[in-house]
Amino acid sequence: MASNEAVTIVVSYPEDLSDWGRFQVEKPAFRAYLTKTLGRVEKNDEWEEFVGVGCCGNTLDVPLRIEAIEGGNKVTRATAIEYSVREACGIQGGWLVQSAGGPTS
Repeated sequence: MASNEAVTIVVSYPEDLSDWGRFQVEKPAFRAYLTKTLGRVEKNDEWEEFVGVGCCGNTLDVPLRIEAIEGGNKVTRATAIEYSVREACGIQGGWLVQSAGGPTS
C-alpha cells in the first residue's frame, strides 16, 4: 500500500437520520461507492450525499463528515470505512409514505 493511501476512514452521519437512511449509508454498495468516489479527504471534510428517492419524489441527501483518518489521505477501494453518529441536525427525508413513523424512526 502506498504511503498516501488511507487504511481506514471514519465517516459520521447525524443521529436523527432515519433507520432507512442508516441502512442506505451503511450498506456494502454505498461503502463501495464512497471508496470509488471520495479521492483525497481531510479530517472535518463535510458534504451531502444523495442516498435515495422516496415514492413521492422526495430525495434524501445525507450530510456526511470525515471524523478520522488512519494512514494517508487518499481513499481507495482498499480503504475500510467505519461509521460514527454525531449530533442531530434536523434532517428531514420526507419518508412519511414509506415509514409510518416518519423520517426519524
